[in-house]
Amino acid sequence: MPCAMVIELPRNFVVFALRTSKAASNRVHRRDTGWLGEEQWPLYWRVLLIIFSAVIQSTSIRMLTQKTMLTLATAAAVNASRALMPTPPMGFNNWARFECDLNQTLFTETANAMVSKGLLAAGYDRVNIDDCWPLHERAANGSLQWDPVKFPDGLIWLGQYLKERNLKFGIYSDAGTSTCGGYPGSLGYEDIDSATFASWGIDYLKLDGCYVDAQTGLTTEQTYQKIYSYWHSVLSNMEQPLIFSESAPAYFCGESNLTDWYSVMDWVPSYGELARHSDDIAVFDQSDPWGSIMDNYGFEILLARYQSPGYFNDPDFLIVDHANLTLDEKKSHFALWCSFSAPLIISAYIPDLTDNEIAYLTNQDLLSIDQDALGLQATLVSQDATFDVLTKTLSNGDRLLTVLNKGSSTATLTIPAVRMGYPAVSTANFYGQDLWTGTQFLAVDSVNANNVPPHGTAVFRISSSQPITPTGQIFNTASLHCLTLSGTSVAWTPCAGADGQVWQVTESRTIRSIANLTSCLVGNGKGKVTVKACNDNAKNQKWSYAITGNVVNQAATLCLQEGSDGEVLLAACQAEANDQVFELPSGSLS
Repeated sequence: MPCAMVIELPRNFVVFALRTSKAASNRVHRRDTGWLGEEQWPLYWRVLLIIFSAVIQSTSIRMLTQKTMLTLATAAAVNASRALMPTPPMGFNNWARFECDLNQTLFTETANAMVSKGLLAAGYDRVNIDDCWPLHERAANGSLQWDPVKFPDGLIWLGQYLKERNLKFGIYSDAGTSTCGGYPGSLGYEDIDSATFASWGIDYLKLDGCYVDAQTGLTTEQTYQKIYSYWHSVLSNMEQPLIFSESAPAYFCGESNLTDWYSVMDWVPSYGELARHSDDIAVFDQSDPWGSIMDNYGFEILLARYQSPGYFNDPDFLIVDHANLTLDEKKSHFALWCSFSAPLIISAYIPDLTDNEIAYLTNQDLLSIDQDALGLQATLVSQDATFDVLTKTLSNGDRLLTVLNKGSSTATLTIPAVRMGYPAVSTANFYGQDLWTGTQFLAVDSVNANNVPPHGTAVFRISSSQPITPTGQIFNTASLHCLTLSGTSVAWTPCAGADGQVWQVTESRTIRSIANLTSCLVGNGKGKVTVKACNDNAKNQKWSYAITGNVVNQAATLCLQEGSDGEVLLAACQAEANDQVFELPSGSLS
């Protein structure tokens, strides 16, 4: 089950926040999409836009001021050079499959199999060591030491072995006093540990968050931020900055109050390239891997607003050879992670992977979705008891359509063009490709996901000359309730996939349901939100979307809120409050 829910909107909403760079020469600024195409503006104009947006807000939005100003201060340092990691990483990690049962032979066998089985050629170019690799005691100079029984030739030798095979080398440490497995943590040793890792030829650090106690005068969330911020500064100032994988958000997930979780999610993109946001994926001896995959999927769909090239949400490993997964479930796991542009880190015994497993892992049509240059995360169009439907826009203007069958029997679903983001009345054909079979097809007004097996996923790439409007659910990420149009009124109700729960976010900043494309969401000051005939010139029908998940009415400068009885309200804006955080549909860059 997801941690809790806030609310998320389409990606073409104006966003009030930019990200910081990891290092002035190594990180690219955030490229959020806005109706005005501000992602194409020079950086200084974008910063001015943000400042202007913040200034014009009334006292109702001042509760966001401290967080907004912190974001603005860091945004000023953003550099528009190429990101250290513009697309999500692909590779191997031992943890979910082997946990602490690791040794040199495992990694040399893995490296050889990645080459011989075609995984390296497909893009899986990283080999990362997880917990339990060091001795329990540091050296006299304070540095970590590898366990010579597990790694008789040492990690420097292993790094060279990987390099000779064109593989990159990553390692694990912990932000606290000990690792999760009880080995030395890096708290207080950040400088020496980062220098040690670099000297061993390592370019990727996964920093876990076990055994972090709140420091005097700080909350637990503030303590994590202080530690991870310091790591960011250390890694950024290295001659060759390391890719930084942050596990901090996972230690705040699952609470009934999501404020701290989202507060952590607000800062992790400024410090690193990816972040583990929720529960560990099931390890090899756990009995319900599909439930674990769906659990992390449930967290992932709450966080699309944070992702952009150079920073990726991480729902954890691909558990490819888990004995309790069917082949369809394994393929769904892969397809969903590709749809999210998530890291693709395999945790399996690669030498024994089957031909079928290698075939889906090296599916270039799906890998091109994962590695797409826009880096957008697919978001929900609809959810019902059987199907989840997700879409996103790709860098060449194509649309991704992903259909997950959560049910226990084979099922078919027809997805109308309007739900994919195209006009309700088709003005041109569109062309599709089934990304599992490669089959191409021509369609006019819908796509059929035929005979999707239980826990299976259909995936299509759609091309059309027709304009795209971000389309999908607007839902509260704490309650998971959907914004629902019923007649002439709106309410927050359980998501059921109805047309009244599928919304378009237009270039004019209006929000309208596909159930009635002539009526738009209207803010009338504090109190209930209504719908009226759409008027692109009416300021009370214009909305903006902040990186915090707030949806702001431009006339009232108040925030959308879920009332205790499901009422759709406008209220004074709050930072990361459960009833004011929403997820919106993924949009396209204009």
